[in-house]
Amino acid sequence: MGKLIARHGLAWALGALWLCSFESQAASQQLSGTSPATRPRICLVLSGGGARGMAHIGVLKVLEDLKIPIDCIAGTSMGAIVGGLYASGMTAQKIDATMRSVDWQEAFRDAPPRRDLAFRRKQDDSNFLVRLPLGLKHGKILLPKGFIQGQKLQETLRQLTLPFSNSTDFDQLPTPFRAVATDLETGNAVLLDNGDLAIAMRASMSAPGVFAPVEANGRLLVDGGLAENLPINVARAMHADILIVSDVSYPLQPRAALDSALSISNQMLAILLRKDSDRQRASLSPRDILIVPELGPATSTDFAAANKVIVRGEEAARGSLAKLAEFSVGDAAYREYLARRAAREPGLLPIQFVRVDEQSKRYEKTIMAEMQPLVGKPLDLDQVGRRITELYGLGNFETLDYSLAERPAAPANPGADASNAAAGTEESGFEVRARRKSWGPNYLRFGLNLADDFQGNSRYNAAARFVLTEINELGAEFLTDVQIGSDPKVVSEFYQPLNASRTWFVAPSVRIEARDLPIYVNNIQVADFRDREAEADIDFGRDLGNWGEIRAGIHRTNGATRVRYGDPGLVEEQYNNGEYFFKFSYDRLDNVHFPREGQTFSLQWDANRSNLGADIVSDRMKADWLMARSVGRNTILLWTSLGTTLDGKFPATALPEFYSLGGFFNMSGLAPQSLIGPNYAIGRAIYFRKIGRGGEGFFEFPAYLGMSFEVGNTWERRGDISFGSARKDASVFVAFDTFLGPVYLGSGYDQAGTAAFYLFLGRTF
Repeated sequence: MGKLIARHGLAWALGALWLCSFESQAASQQLSGTSPATRPRICLVLSGGGARGMAHIGVLKVLEDLKIPIDCIAGTSMGAIVGGLYASGMTAQKIDATMRSVDWQEAFRDAPPRRDLAFRRKQDDSNFLVRLPLGLKHGKILLPKGFIQGQKLQETLRQLTLPFSNSTDFDQLPTPFRAVATDLETGNAVLLDNGDLAIAMRASMSAPGVFAPVEANGRLLVDGGLAENLPINVARAMHADILIVSDVSYPLQPRAALDSALSISNQMLAILLRKDSDRQRASLSPRDILIVPELGPATSTDFAAANKVIVRGEEAARGSLAKLAEFSVGDAAYREYLARRAAREPGLLPIQFVRVDEQSKRYEKTIMAEMQPLVGKPLDLDQVGRRITELYGLGNFETLDYSLAERPAAPANPGADASNAAAGTEESGFEVRARRKSWGPNYLRFGLNLADDFQGNSRYNAAARFVLTEINELGAEFLTDVQIGSDPKVVSEFYQPLNASRTWFVAPSVRIEARDLPIYVNNIQVADFRDREAEADIDFGRDLGNWGEIRAGIHRTNGATRVRYGDPGLVEEQYNNGEYFFKFSYDRLDNVHFPREGQTFSLQWDANRSNLGADIVSDRMKADWLMARSVGRNTILLWTSLGTTLDGKFPATALPEFYSLGGFFNMSGLAPQSLIGPNYAIGRAIYFRKIGRGGEGFFEFPAYLGMSFEVGNTWERRGDISFGSARKDASVFVAFDTFLGPVYLGSGYDQAGTAAFYLFLGRTF
């Protein structure tokens, strides 16, 4: 499970949990498994504080080392996460290992890792459109309810606490537990003492505006810290005799540190939270123990400092050893305490059925096609997690969750009546809950592409993508791209899966596009044409999972060129293509802009035929392969592309049909499209080093410093391709991975002594 946890990660929170329970004293003694005559009932109180709450883990580790039994836990926000995991039966060491194994930067990006996206969603990255899709409904643009929807956090909590996904009473956990959330409508504290443990933990830490609220029992729940960041009163209500309180609340900063809008906003939040915390602290008795870790400037979002913060928690707890030692018990008593906790952990049964809840019926075919193969097999949490992640990678869901479920076993004899079935044993399985994106199912994405060579030549394109999804129960989509600028175009595609598992599909499309067609001689532009094309396609394909796709079909293109300056006879005025095509695509790259691991590969064959309207009968093939490998901050990319005309001879005026090279990473020392020919090949070795992360969490815009070496050219005949006749170019660059896409500032150099300079916004790989 550790590998799964590391893949998905836990996210951070700003607020606090609040809890309240009114059990009888006799019931409390029974649940704690002890009697006040032998020792006091000890309750642990864990405050909110985001990443600062990691210090609670250090406190728990010391309590375990001292063999101090914990009879109940009350926690808020990150305190609810740590406390809830401990209450579910995890040890402090296991919680520590979980936290340290998390990829926090990935946790701040709510979308699944690119490797887990559906292949079609990966192809959204093949253009330069902005990453955040906005909703479009009734002519209005809608935003998500939170910057992070919390799917990764929810999925991880679900994996860790699955046996308690259908619990109704948190007093029945290995350690009785309470959590607090805030009702977003009323602002009142909401006690979470029963229901689904993972949902309670998730609701308690939903910082408004950062995480989407959690809907439970008809209420929208957000971070409990807004109502009660230090839930001492909640612990008192659990009939605690002694409180051990770990408080990592936000410290007030001195005036000198209040030098920005962000620092002032954080100070405002700290003031609001501390008022209630101070009031709660004042209620502590002399026998209660208050632990306040010295966390210094650690912020609520600095999860990268988890190791140091956990150590600070240990140090603070050890600073109270004299008082804590009073509540230590002997080895035999502590083993008995651990045995009572272990006895409350239910086992996990085989999966005998999968179903969806009523609100998920529209997705039932898709969900069942993915999850049904698990039925009848032993429960494998890694397998379940992978399939849930693949479903979420389709991009349709705001949340996708599951829980344990039971139903009466079917009668062994098909002729038996229902009463016999009811009298039989229970079957165990899963119930899956899928919720459509609240800002969907229609989406709008914007994009921007800029290029400048610092010699008076600049290009720009602004684009919008409109996507209508879930058109029918098989998940049909209608996509339209509209681009204006140097290369205006309109592209529309209707994508229709042919089965519930979306294995087979049909995808007709149309495209209208205009582009510049410059003509160069010795890297000097001698002519410029404007090329316009209209294309209609019909594609049939097979999805190969989230790693690949096969497409085949028919394309029909009509093109026309217009001279802007130069010799009009250099390019044909009109041309027609009609082709059969086949394309295989493979994509396991972890990041499309600055990849660190993985590969992509594509192979395409185009067969122009006169019976489809082509002017010239020909066969052409094109391939592209990229591999990324990293060590620490250093990454090397090996990237090669080639295209060749297998048969058929294009006249010299058929320039729109030719391949081109030139520009950044495509012979960087030459002008864009300055090399044109019916055959081409290029190999690249690109190195870059991450030199700064540029911020915390989702504010991170990493910086890179890099260089490239490129070998390539275009050739009139395929037999002329050789290393000796290839040009050799190189580049150096600095780059930033921004919200709008990658930004490069670089220069390129050609073996002939020419140089080019670039300011570039947009995708290059």
